[in-house]
Amino acid sequence: MIADRIELWGGTECTVSRIGDVYSDQTIRSGHHDRLSDLARFAALGITALRTPILWERTLPGATGERDFGWADAQLGELRRLGIRPIVGLIHHGSGPAHVDLLSPDFAPGLAEHARAVAERFPWVDDWTPVNEPLTTARFACLYGHWYPHRTDEGSLWLALLNEIDATRLSMREIRRVNPAARLIQTDDLGTAFATPEMAAQAEFENHRRWLTWDLLAGCVTQDHPLWQRIARHGLADRLRAIADDPCPADVIGINHYICSDRFLTHEFARHPGIGPASDGGACINIEAVRTVDCGPTIGGLLREAAARYGTTIAITECHNGSSRDEQMRWFYQVWRAAEAAKGEGIDIEAVTAWSLLGAYDWNSLLTRTDGQYEAGAFDARSDPPRATAMTRLLPALVRGDAPPLAHIVTGGGWWQSDDRFFPDYRPRRDAAAALDGPPILITGGTGTLARALARACHWRGLAHVVTDRAALALDDPASIAGALDKHRPWAVINCAGIVSIDAAEEDPDLCRRINAISPETVALHCADRGIAFVQLSSDQVFGGDKGGPYVESDATRPLNAYGRAKAEAERLVAAVHPGALLVRTAAFFSPDDRYNFAVDAVDRLSGGQTVRAAADQIVSPTYVPDLVDALLDLLIDGESGIWHLANDGGASWADLARIVARAWGLDESRVVGVVTASLGLPAARPSDVRLASERGRILPTLDSAMLRFAHAAMPVAVPYATAAE
Repeated sequence: MIADRIELWGGTECTVSRIGDVYSDQTIRSGHHDRLSDLARFAALGITALRTPILWERTLPGATGERDFGWADAQLGELRRLGIRPIVGLIHHGSGPAHVDLLSPDFAPGLAEHARAVAERFPWVDDWTPVNEPLTTARFACLYGHWYPHRTDEGSLWLALLNEIDATRLSMREIRRVNPAARLIQTDDLGTAFATPEMAAQAEFENHRRWLTWDLLAGCVTQDHPLWQRIARHGLADRLRAIADDPCPADVIGINHYICSDRFLTHEFARHPGIGPASDGGACINIEAVRTVDCGPTIGGLLREAAARYGTTIAITECHNGSSRDEQMRWFYQVWRAAEAAKGEGIDIEAVTAWSLLGAYDWNSLLTRTDGQYEAGAFDARSDPPRATAMTRLLPALVRGDAPPLAHIVTGGGWWQSDDRFFPDYRPRRDAAAALDGPPILITGGTGTLARALARACHWRGLAHVVTDRAALALDDPASIAGALDKHRPWAVINCAGIVSIDAAEEDPDLCRRINAISPETVALHCADRGIAFVQLSSDQVFGGDKGGPYVESDATRPLNAYGRAKAEAERLVAAVHPGALLVRTAAFFSPDDRYNFAVDAVDRLSGGQTVRAAADQIVSPTYVPDLVDALLDLLIDGESGIWHLANDGGASWADLARIVARAWGLDESRVVGVVTASLGLPAARPSDVRLASERGRILPTLDSAMLRFAHAAMPVAVPYATAAE
């Protein structure tokens, strides 16, 4: 009997990846390994089940010895107390302990032995996923060579896949000897391959291959299966017969579908310079279908296909979008609605799974590098304890059947539905771009670097926005402020207006105070009266520079110049009139889209063979503007308030920053000359060390990462900068 409502399940990214002899454990990296309190946070979302890893390589790292169930005992005990069903996983993109791998004859019996031990330890557990995504793991490890054992041939692909299928069958046999009611919830990634006519045969093969995990378990891969001959010719016919004779069909088809799961295969190499041939077939390029085919992701269609093919219960076992907060929410909302629509058609959809609740590391490189790139989930694990994002408001609303929070954002189209998503040669011709609907974000200071960057980010993220200049909203005129707010009716205001030059502020401190402190207070007051969220930009210049280490949000302010005094006063005034305001301290902008910044000027001068003189006795936290605006918008959507420090992780003097720029661009760093600030003749005093850190969460990438992306971005020709020390 089909349940009336779709359940919300949860999961944490738990891969133990092996690259060569180097292991990386996502459960440790997210902090979840040492934080049992996470489970109560998950329970508050309304989840009924949690995909829980009791992984072979974590429980029994070596070939011999006792299994360590300490972590699992605590996890499952707490889940029982909270009333949440565990869905126990035994291998998650891994290859087992060091003495085995996916191609080893010991892999399947070894995992089955582990499964028996886990089932005996937890005989009350009903739901199991012995091997997560067998086909995907086999492809990435044994066809593409990304993961251990790093093979790149089709024979290894099929051997690894059959070993995983046998491991699943044998594991479920052992589990059911302990608990006959145990269910197999079998997951795998599922997408659709599209192609140019020349690559139609390869696409047909891949569209058959995508079902293999479930087909094999169901005993469907017999001699009349489209892929029988292709697999059997690698000496695996007897293995196929043995699996078909003793099937272990999934009780629940677990579909993991991502925005880029659908692929497009093309023979036109010239249209895609820099992209090499795909490992699947070799004679084609394999790229994201969402950027080439005007059909959009196909989760609704996949649910119908799976239901028709297997006639059993279906769950979406991973739903995640490693993108901005608004896009994460839109993707989950659309997948949930697609599942509801399928259920309304009579398809047995059991659940949609919020994955990954604690985010994930290094999936931008498919786990092949450990460079620390992180994408948040429902919680942001870069804060301790993990910080709840706006997803934690969306998920319970969907469970209750309520309207989603920030509905004007959540119900809009995602980037995967925008014409901007297409590669240029694939972009369809439209009469006009659709206007963004709903209440906008109002951005003041429209001629400034940050306002322009925010507008660009809002455009790409599909966020309705209005940018104002002094003619549209005069900060020193309360009537102008009220008129602009009543006209545009924004849901949030980001105040980027004001005097930005530290030295200009020193020459007229009264004017600076009126524009940079009193005016923000007035705007914030009008916003508070109308229930409008408010963001005020502040600065590292509120500090005195004598702490001897990076400043965090709770450190006392002690500005040395008029600019810093006005910014510090603005923080106090805005917080008093708008307690929910978000106050963002940041510093030392650099951006490829702004011609007037220190980094661009350094590139321009060094490229021309000139010398760059810069302060060696001022240490700052350089901030890459694209990172800043994305983090700021995420915090705004998350409903954060109070003071946040947003700067790329890593400080540098201005002279060192010029050298970092030179190295990133391959320029002569010997032309950078470090000088003392006093020799530059600047009107305003500067603090000596105003590095910014955060006690609330380091949510911007490292300076090295930012500089690498800055160096690869298209940069306009620079113009002389006001001073190499600002």
